Amino acid sequence: MKASIFITCICDSLFPQVGEAMVRVLEKLGVTLDFPPEQTCCGQPALSSGYWEDARPVAETMLTAFKHSQYVVAPAGSCITAVKEYYPLLFEKDTEKYRQAKELSAKLFEFSEFVVKVLKQEDVGARFPHRVTYHSSCHARRFLNTDQYVRTLLANVKEIDYVPLPHEEACCGFGGTFSVKLPEISEAMVDEKARNILETKADVLVGVDLSCLMNIDGRLKKQKTNVRVMHVAELLDEGMRM
Repeated sequence: MKASIFITCICDSLFPQVGEAMVRVLEKLGVTLDFPPEQTCCGQPALSSGYWEDARPVAETMLTAFKHSQYVVAPAGSCITAVKEYYPLLFEKDTEKYRQAKELSAKLFEFSEFVVKVLKQEDVGARFPHRVTYHSSCHARRFLNTDQYVRTLLANVKEIDYVPLPHEEACCGFGGTFSVKLPEISEAMVDEKARNILETKADVLVGVDLSCLMNIDGRLKKQKTNVRVMHVAELLDEGMRM
C-alpha cells in the first residue's frame, strides 16, 4: 500500500506534530508514504471567499502534485471538502482538468477514513487510559460523513473512558473568515462549545479538523482549563506507543 501525504497549510504551519503522528501511525500499519513537494495550499480560503479565479491556479498545482498518487491522505476535513466539492466546479469547462479533479477527489481521504475504510483497520492496538470526548467538526460531519470512522477507532482504543459531547453537532464558531467577519457570534459559539466540553469532565478533547481544534484550544487555554486538545492521529500515535 502506497499513499501520499497532503499536509495542509495549518498543519504545516501550526501543528506539524499532527502530521508527524499521522505518518508514524500509517507507517506502523504498513503504508509506504511519500510527500509530493509540489503541493501547496488547496485554495480553500480563496474558494470560500468567492475568489475562484485566484483559486484556480492553486488548484492546478494540487492536481499536478498528486497526479501519480495511488491514495492521498490528509488530517483536515475542511481542506478535503474544498477539493472534493469545489475542484470539479472550478474545472467544469476544462475536460482534462475536470477529469483530474474527479480523480483526485476519488483518491483523497481523511486520516480516520483511510485507516478504517481503505486499510480495514478498526483496532490499531492503541491504549489511552484517559477520559475523552469528541468534537464533531462541520466538514467531517456534514460534508464528508467521516464521523463514523473516528468513532470506530476510538471505540477500539483500550482503557479509554469515552464520554459523548453535549450538542456535539454544533459548530465551534471558527468557520474560517466567519470568525473574522463576525467575531462576536464566533466567540459566543466557541464559549458554548467550551462549556459543553467542561461539562463532560474530559481530560482530552479529540477531533479531526485542525482549524476547529485551534479555535477550541485557544478558548480553553484562555479560560485556564486543563483540557488537552488532540487530533485523533496524535491520540492513536501516543496510544500505540504505550
